[in-house]
Amino acid sequence: MLIPIRDENQKRIFPFITILILVVNVGLFIIQIMQGEQAQALLYRFGAIPWEIVHFQELPDLKWEFQSPIPNILTLFTSMFLHGGLLHLIGNMLFLWIFADNVEALTGHTRFIGFYLLCGVVAALSHIAFSPDSKIPMVGASGAISGVLGAYFLRFPRARVHLLFFFIFIVRVFKVPAPVMLGVWFLMQLLSGLGSRGETGSGVAWFAHIGGFIAGMVLILFFEKRRRVLRLR
Repeated sequence: MLIPIRDENQKRIFPFITILILVVNVGLFIIQIMQGEQAQALLYRFGAIPWEIVHFQELPDLKWEFQSPIPNILTLFTSMFLHGGLLHLIGNMLFLWIFADNVEALTGHTRFIGFYLLCGVVAALSHIAFSPDSKIPMVGASGAISGVLGAYFLRFPRARVHLLFFFIFIVRVFKVPAPVMLGVWFLMQLLSGLGSRGETGSGVAWFAHIGGFIAGMVLILFFEKRRRVLRLR
């Protein structure tokens, strides 16, 4: 198994917004756990359900405790701060911590908020476009974080990432160029997404990852501050 543990890209600013997003995600996950048996209802209330987004209404015959207290369209935002499990949360927060600080340095704190949220929305819409009839709540920060990865891939081609490899008793750490690692990651999402066409209930919104990554590559051109890009280079 390969796990990224850090990059060699120097931090240029204190990643205030990145840390804030991480804290909010962890805090909300703790709240989810505290809900006990009602945790599933929380995911239905604030997760993005493709069928509901497409039809602009709640799922028919949905129990009242599962019904969303906010307009369905707003779940495009709330869904990106919820997670389906501890490993889901840890994986997303690890990628956020490694890659988001340098992207935040390109955009500045305030612009990074808009960039992150917009990538998340585009990612969710990408999933909905390929699974419009799905009645399974989509949750997780992976779509927005995929946008961060896309921006990093485009703007830091010389950076290197440290990968932890372990298999039974074999443990190694080695470095690879960031574009190679992220390029392979994107290819895996693409192949998995194409392979899952026609399936239901796979549990992974592959096209959200694909759409978010592409959105990040495009949107960073509009959200980055030109002077910062030149200085970082």
